[in-house]
Amino acid sequence: MKYKVHRLDVTADTMQEKLDQFLNNLKGEVISVLPNVKPTFQLMGATSKVNFLLVVEKVS
Repeated sequence: MKYKVHRLDVTADTMQEKLDQFLNNLKGEVISVLPNVKPTFQLMGATSKVNFLLVVEKVS
């Protein structure tokens, strides 16, 4: 078995559309989708945001 890891740069506004389009174009089987969550500090306090997603694909 071989696996391929793809990086998908996203923002909060475009995350759903980009992920939907990317997953529909894959040839193999999706094993996992991992978000990279980055803590940030803003005026309202500590929060977090997703910078990018890692998509693990099983390739035959």
